[in-house]
Amino acid sequence: MVGFSLRDFGSYTAGGRIAEVTEGAPRQVSFTHAATYPYDPRGHFAIEHAYVQYFIPERRNAEPPVVLVHGGGMSGSCWETTPDGRPGWLHHLLELGFETHVVDAVERGRAGFAPGHWQGEPLLRSMEEAWTLFRIGPKSGFATRTPFPGQKFPVQHFDAFARIFVPRWLGTTNLQSNALLAVLERTGPAIVICHSQGGEVTFDAYQIQPANFDRIIAIEPSGYPTRVEALGDLPLSIIVGDYLDVDPIWQKMVADWTELTKAPFVTVIGADQLGQGHSHMTMMDEGSKDVLLRAISN
Repeated sequence: MVGFSLRDFGSYTAGGRIAEVTEGAPRQVSFTHAATYPYDPRGHFAIEHAYVQYFIPERRNAEPPVVLVHGGGMSGSCWETTPDGRPGWLHHLLELGFETHVVDAVERGRAGFAPGHWQGEPLLRSMEEAWTLFRIGPKSGFATRTPFPGQKFPVQHFDAFARIFVPRWLGTTNLQSNALLAVLERTGPAIVICHSQGGEVTFDAYQIQPANFDRIIAIEPSGYPTRVEALGDLPLSIIVGDYLDVDPIWQKMVADWTELTKAPFVTVIGADQLGQGHSHMTMMDEGSKDVLLRAISN
């Protein structure tokens, strides 16, 4: 049972621009079985904004607000209910009294997308790729949904997890960072919790406007500063899961994350503190509440 009540909740958009389209020709379209009308693809369109849902608990604490930034091929829904129906980090943060803002980044989720404005085609992650890249289990175990021993991800609900995957473009990180900065202009200095590709979005935004970051909690960020000096005196906690020896890509990232601990206020919270069995999707794993409590109090 969730133990909080809300003083306020709602949504807003942040950042973006108005784009004019001058090419194309009107055509007749049917938008229901009974209704047709002439559609003109030309005109002005609102694009490249983030969609944000905010929640203010009745018993709000005195801490800065929390901004949740999802990873690649995801939307803000990854912070809500877990695939097996448990409360997600959004619920736990509200129980702790944090004002919380959940971001759907540019071209993800309810932010919507605008074909033709960005280079390349959108990609949609396959379930096979997620199974191995997110370290749920070995490639040979996908068909039978046989995970790594001790896996804390709710494997029996992996198919439900796949239903929250969304298409992504590969060249919109700067747009997402700009939209995040617009969110932080609204919230003021915030605790930013980011996941995977959301790390690159977050750290790029930090380089532009560090004053609006109270601290960063990064779950296995796949984008991060290449120079320790770039972090300055930023308080940063990096959450790291298990099974990291299955792919060289993760071994390199672990080395890079460890290098960042040379900055004065950076800590890595790994399996030795969290326990064995965590996947790349730590916020969905069994025991995810304990992970959040350790990170937020670090």
